[in-house]
Amino acid sequence: MSNPNAGDLTLALDARLIGAGSTGDSVYWEGLLSGLASIPCDGLRLLLLSNVPAPAGVPMPPGAEWVVVPGRGRWWSLAAFPTAARRLGADLAHVQYSASPLLTRFVTTVHDVSFLIGPEWFRPRDRFLLSRSVPATMRRAAQVLTVSQTSAGEIERLAGIPRARITVTPNALNPRFRSLSPEEGAARRDRLGLTEPYVLTASTRWPRKNMILAIQTVEGLPARLPHRLALAGRSGWGREEPGVRTLRLGYLDFDDLSAAYQGAAAYLCPSLHEGFGLPLLEAFAAGCPALVSSGGALPEVAGGAAEVMADWAPESWSA
Repeated sequence: MSNPNAGDLTLALDARLIGAGSTGDSVYWEGLLSGLASIPCDGLRLLLLSNVPAPAGVPMPPGAEWVVVPGRGRWWSLAAFPTAARRLGADLAHVQYSASPLLTRFVTTVHDVSFLIGPEWFRPRDRFLLSRSVPATMRRAAQVLTVSQTSAGEIERLAGIPRARITVTPNALNPRFRSLSPEEGAARRDRLGLTEPYVLTASTRWPRKNMILAIQTVEGLPARLPHRLALAGRSGWGREEPGVRTLRLGYLDFDDLSAAYQGAAAYLCPSLHEGFGLPLLEAFAAGCPALVSSGGALPEVAGGAAEVMADWAPESWSA
């Protein structure tokens, strides 16, 4: 990969996740683009490569081009993306987690290495692919970016990446997450069937997210506290039986999620491990008290502004 204009940089970014929802990987790309759009980036030519047209509302920094590259699935990331990046003259590529062997100079963002910490939290196929590809990608990368000091230490310790090759770039609140007026928030909660009092938990429901603890916490409240658990997020995989106090909300857009935070008595984050924990920022922005586990980077991100639990015992959380 080379650029004929000395002093300029052409950066190819795997943009398929942009606009794909509010999962952490998508939020990260959207936040990166919003940040680049707000600061001078003279000499940067940014190629946003995807297999679909640009979604509406994508922040486009100066010098950015959305390029549709046909293909799908793993073949796209392994062959189509690096081939198009080279053809378009990219000096550097930016991916998340795994990179194609065809990429010669790239940086990767690895949010966490939870697949090395708790392999049982992952489906066998995902665990195999992550454990094989991500450490190998980090060893080849010009630099590994991660989102917390906690994750940096785990990458160094568990994957053997020298600390000098790891850069911590903490997450920020998604620009699309906004504070709502009391009237708009109340109207959205009414539409969702959210009546107070309730506590909220929000996550794609994977085993690592430990949603069962949030359910057990609210089920364990005494009768004098009639709170329900509002459970927001995609279905994911794994099983947890909802309690009699559980209200499943499903996936919420940013405005409905903001309304849910604003009306909640507390936000529960019982995750077994997080490389960062973006919902904590959302709870803070909405003025919602947070009760969080000590898993991974959550105490670091809480920064003294949340109640960090010493254990995962439901009775402790209920208390």
